[in-house]
Amino acid sequence: MNTAGRTVQTGHHGLDLKPFRGVRYVPERVGSLAAVTSPPYDVVVRPDGLLHLESADPFNIVRLILPQATDPGTRNAQAAATLRHWLSEGVLAPDPEPALYVYEQRGGDLLQRGVIGALHLSEAAEGVVLPHEGVMPHVVEDRAGVMRATEANLEPLLLTYRGDGNGAGDATGTAAVIERTVQDPPLLSTTTEDGYSHRLWAVTDPAEVARVHADLASHQALIADGHHRWATYLRLRTEHPPSVSSPWDYGLVLLVDTARYPLRVRAIHRLLNRLPLDEALAGVEGSFRVREVRGPLPRAMDALARAAADGNAFLLAGGATDTYHLLDRPDPALLARTIRADRPEAWRTLDATVLHGTLLGHVWGIAEDSPADVTYIHDAQATVDKARRDGGTAVLMHPVHEDVVRDLARQGVTMPRKSTSFGPKPATGLVLRTLTDD
Repeated sequence: MNTAGRTVQTGHHGLDLKPFRGVRYVPERVGSLAAVTSPPYDVVVRPDGLLHLESADPFNIVRLILPQATDPGTRNAQAAATLRHWLSEGVLAPDPEPALYVYEQRGGDLLQRGVIGALHLSEAAEGVVLPHEGVMPHVVEDRAGVMRATEANLEPLLLTYRGDGNGAGDATGTAAVIERTVQDPPLLSTTTEDGYSHRLWAVTDPAEVARVHADLASHQALIADGHHRWATYLRLRTEHPPSVSSPWDYGLVLLVDTARYPLRVRAIHRLLNRLPLDEALAGVEGSFRVREVRGPLPRAMDALARAAADGNAFLLAGGATDTYHLLDRPDPALLARTIRADRPEAWRTLDATVLHGTLLGHVWGIAEDSPADVTYIHDAQATVDKARRDGGTAVLMHPVHEDVVRDLARQGVTMPRKSTSFGPKPATGLVLRTLTDD
């Protein structure tokens, strides 16, 4: 099996991507498209980032993806009522006909293009869409509540596949459709505060849609970002009776051919909310080599990268001073006792494996799926700032290489949850999919 590549397992179909009636903001009804967009729900740093986005525009998409109330039922009902209100008032409106959407992001020297559509759902065992990380049940429950109440896919997942080419020469199949489409004026164009520009086009020509469908039918995809939302799609599908073309059999995705447009892979950091830094350091004494590293943060992250080149390494931060603590060279006997032996070597030597199995599970005695104890944050500086402000410990990680991710997915081995952060991620709020209209 060529994971996320050309060949699909015998007896399995490939990717089945279909057009949908995209729901988009009406520009005249909002301050700006940039002001109503948001990063994906799990990238928003709460509460600071959430409050910033809510104040950016009264119609910011976070009011749908992260509604604020005291209990889940109220939050979900609030999201549903908000969506209905925005649709009835013309803040959001469906496009006139079903389409696939070409999406482009630019930032610095990075250019990413892909196609957004409704993808037929499949289990991992079918070998069509492959996960590489496990999920946390409480997060799936949270996302299911919002999707169930709103009857909508509010933000696209990021999936990758490997096209026929390597980015050179003439494009074919889906790539050719994308390159032709971007020559036309876009439906929308905006630049978000992170400096990325975003453009979106609708592909409605039946011949072009058919070319994309035929090309993707012989490919597999890897979930780059959105494991919990994909698991939520699958869960909600089981709650609805099967039919010939149920909208619950499909989920909103962005597919990117990484042979043409390679993604960046970054780490996801951990904030240990109830473990002070001095206790964290006391716990690892004798199990890891511990060295003090002076700030600022970029300097400390460089030290982490050098140490990670030789084995497992982590950077701890907290307290009041701009000082970091580099953990490396774990005790081999401790690893042998705390890391599962029935997994491939590439899995057993992952930093996330050692963090979850050895440090969290054994040294510090912390449950990785406890939201009260562990918060997952994509931005290193935000993780450090919260640890210093709240008295916890930031555990900063070094990213894993994309080839390792693909190789483990090919073997059907999932990495520890929140092991990677692929990007750039699609902006939330540029196009939604309501299941009642699809």
